[in-house]
Amino acid sequence: MRNLTASILLAIGLTGSAFADTTPATPTKQPTTAAVSSTATTPTTATPTVTDATTSTTGNDVKAVETETTKPDGGNTPVTTAENSENVPSATENTSSEVQPELVTGGGFAEDLSVMGMYRNADLVVKSVMIGLLLASIVTWALFFAKGSYLISLRRRLRNETAQLVEAKSLNDALAISKNFGNKSATADFFNDAELERTYSQESKVASGIKERVEMRMERRVAAIIRELGRGNGYLATIGAISPFIGLFGTVWGIMNSFIGIAHSQTTNLAVVAPGIAEALLATAIGLIAAIPAVIIYNIFARMIAGYRGEIGDIATGVVTLVSRDLDIENSKAR
Repeated sequence: MRNLTASILLAIGLTGSAFADTTPATPTKQPTTAAVSSTATTPTTATPTVTDATTSTTGNDVKAVETETTKPDGGNTPVTTAENSENVPSATENTSSEVQPELVTGGGFAEDLSVMGMYRNADLVVKSVMIGLLLASIVTWALFFAKGSYLISLRRRLRNETAQLVEAKSLNDALAISKNFGNKSATADFFNDAELERTYSQESKVASGIKERVEMRMERRVAAIIRELGRGNGYLATIGAISPFIGLFGTVWGIMNSFIGIAHSQTTNLAVVAPGIAEALLATAIGLIAAIPAVIIYNIFARMIAGYRGEIGDIATGVVTLVSRDLDIENSKAR
């Protein structure tokens, strides 16, 4: 009877253990690795159960059999839970290591915000505007150094010649002095024109007519000299007037392209918007750099030419005075 009872209890224990193995360990979703580890541990824990149950039957202790048969169910759950808890963080760590944040970049815009970097990343139209403005600026500074030095040398030469002509008492004395001035002397040209007109009017007996014709020649000579000195000022005036507008055109074009790039990138991040706008504003800055010196240099040349015109006007007046004096002396001798 005792053996029969032990056999029945052993069968009941094995049936309960098998039933416990078929039920899910936990209601929550677990990774595949956890389910595999739970299934793999179940047979290993069931083997000691049979051994313990056999040992208990040989000792004729029914309570020991009941205690040993309940251990597998109670031992399987915490072991499986511990393994699952160890597998869950590892899966989370793998997921976090694979997912990386995406960096938003301003594709098409300048990453180098230096002047050369913005120029390299600018649009073709904006580059053309910048190059044109830089060429205009080069022309401005070339005119400043070339023409400025020329005007300074002319004024210095004119003052030296005027100082030498102070001692002239007649047109003949002035002509003798002006022969030492050279072929490119404006002062010598004034006296040569006066002598030429006096030669043409030798047969005329009206002194007032000769004087008027000499004055007309002097006015024409002054106008020719001023017109010669005014060459190049038109370039300066044009550059100073239109350079800001050309730069503004480049800015408008660049900002338009920036907004198109913003629409394509579908972001309003300042790091994406700012480089394109900076490239556009660079065109306006270059336009101002070309225009401001051109206007200043134009005004400087205008003042220098006006001063030079006053000085050669004094020389022309002196020539007319000498001619008038000579005519009066000749008329007085003729009487």
